[in-house]
Amino acid sequence: MAGIELQRLLRPAIAHPAESPAASYDRLSAWADDLTALHELTGRLARTTELAQALHEILRAGAELVGARRGFAVLQPADGRGPDARVGYGIGAADLGAMETVPRASTSYGRILDAPAATRPADVCRPDLAAEPGLHPRHLDVAMRLGYAAGYAVPLTATAPAAAPGTGAPTGPGTAPAGPAAAPPAARPGGGTWPAAGPQAGQERPGPGQPHHGGMAQPGQAGTGHPGHHHTTPGAVPGGPAAMPVPAPAHAPGPVHVPGHVPGLVPGGPSGPVHPETPRPAPPAPPAGPAHGSGAPPPAILGAVEWLYDVPARPTDRQRRIAGLYARHAGDHLARLLDLSRARTAVEGVRAALLPARLPRVPGARVAVRHRTGPLGGGDFYDVLPLPDGALGLAVGSAGGGGPAAVAAMGQLRAGLRAYAVMEGEDPVAVLSDLELLMRLTEPGRRATALFAYAPPGRRSIVVAGAGHCPPLVTGPWRTEYAETTLSAPLGMLTCWEAPSVTIDPAPGETVLLYTDGLLHRTGRPTDQAMARLHQAAATAPAPVRDDPEALTDHVLARLLPPGPDDGAGHPEDVVLLAVQLTG
Repeated sequence: MAGIELQRLLRPAIAHPAESPAASYDRLSAWADDLTALHELTGRLARTTELAQALHEILRAGAELVGARRGFAVLQPADGRGPDARVGYGIGAADLGAMETVPRASTSYGRILDAPAATRPADVCRPDLAAEPGLHPRHLDVAMRLGYAAGYAVPLTATAPAAAPGTGAPTGPGTAPAGPAAAPPAARPGGGTWPAAGPQAGQERPGPGQPHHGGMAQPGQAGTGHPGHHHTTPGAVPGGPAAMPVPAPAHAPGPVHVPGHVPGLVPGGPSGPVHPETPRPAPPAPPAGPAHGSGAPPPAILGAVEWLYDVPARPTDRQRRIAGLYARHAGDHLARLLDLSRARTAVEGVRAALLPARLPRVPGARVAVRHRTGPLGGGDFYDVLPLPDGALGLAVGSAGGGGPAAVAAMGQLRAGLRAYAVMEGEDPVAVLSDLELLMRLTEPGRRATALFAYAPPGRRSIVVAGAGHCPPLVTGPWRTEYAETTLSAPLGMLTCWEAPSVTIDPAPGETVLLYTDGLLHRTGRPTDQAMARLHQAAATAPAPVRDDPEALTDHVLARLLPPGPDDGAGHPEDVVLLAVQLTG
């Protein structure tokens, strides 16, 4: 069935009445090449997970599509919520800085980002900067110094949300009427409506002064057209609307799936074939009324991307069309990554406010901590508390789960532990018992682990109690061993408290390591093997490293989670490593 449906869609393109079979075959072959390129490039873009990574992939793929060697992207969401960024491709940081000195009104991305939505250009083609009349002298100076002579820029926009069913708004990209029957005028993405299909609706003829372009231009190949020409039709696809998706009315069935099909590239419409490389005459001006249709808000502008040519050149109509289709898909992907980045930033801000901004200076102790956050935002925490009479309290723990809920639970857990530590810190068992009761009352369905250590004033000992937590590791010149703490269930799962505290007596020069189980889990090994690796990493630390808690924490993390594919950065759990060395 899929093969029959594909033949039905492609038959009009093959049997074009105005062309010979050879010409139809060439056009179909070019369309298939463009479709294959879009499918591959959009697939590579979909695998990116970070904003900077996605922008670099957009620049790389666009340079391949338009025949350029380098370019840069400007990320500047119109809502003002950021983040703002500038990423170069084949351009160093110093060159990007020089380009920022060009007045914004003279730049292509400035013309795109600063234009009202109704008049925003679909692309900006500047085939010869040196011959462009009225070019700002600073722009020309920077272009000559950096060695580029032409540029081609397109906006990065996010598709507006679809209207509710029954409103007549588009139901998705690439949708079209089911058959050749008359249908209401479809809304254009840039405003107004397309004329209803008529006897000549599907036939394309080159407009005045519009030559055919059958292939991709290579770097440095000069194109046709007027220097500095702008396509200012709102929402128009570069090169003309031949490849524009035709929205369907609300009652139309969904689009027919074609293997490898990219939304927005329609091989044939109901009333005639559509060839991607053939320009269509410009549609009539939209009627007066809302700039973007009755129910569709304008696309949200996220930024702009510009590719630079070393010699005067411009992309062909076919290149502009396929670059426009790719840019529309890239904008939607970028919008998803932008939302994810903002959510992560918000969670990071809340977590940073809930954890110590810096460790306090405590006489008689040297303390260091390292904290790594998982991609989902976990609930691991740490604390260093100067207690009355010169005592010291140390805490590490983890609230189960991930995301904002775990961060909120972590904040409550840490706040409760701090309060109990100030009141009865000399008895770590009492501190965790009260914390257990607090969790039963406030977070009955939450599981958490915690370890609290108390260093009395003027003594070289540490009293430790834990609830479902990993045992501390004592390391020094003469020994590296785990403290023999009694096993206990996690907080929220205790029926009665059966785990007494233990006392650790570190010798001069020994360091006590407290950590969360995320440090073990990120190694990707069973717990016993991960603990053996932690023991080995601490035992093999050189003497200068062992004497410095800051250096020791870095050494242990580098041995357990070395930089590279095995660093556990994609693991959902947080990591906390707290080192304390008593000096007197």
